[in-house]
Amino acid sequence: MRKQINGLAYLVENEMQKFVFSGDLFLFCGSGMKILKVLYWDKNGFCLWTKRLEKGNFAWPKADSEQAIFTHEELDMLLDGIDFRKRFKPLKYERFG
Repeated sequence: MRKQINGLAYLVENEMQKFVFSGDLFLFCGSGMKILKVLYWDKNGFCLWTKRLEKGNFAWPKADSEQAIFTHEELDMLLDGIDFRKRFKPLKYERFG
């Protein structure tokens, strides 16, 4: 988590192949999952927001790819330290008859 605005913007453009000036939020989580950085373009400059959890870890998704898309609700829960992946138990269906 040593990268700052320029390094993260480079990752967005060259590694993620995304347009960094889109206004989208780009999230980066450290390997210990205690530090989260959010990079975004705000009209006339970049903003970099950092949050460190004092207890627990961020519920960073373990996806096959390095990129994931969050809904607004999932982002809110992620920033609050809530594991949104465990909010629903899988349902088991049985056949009748």
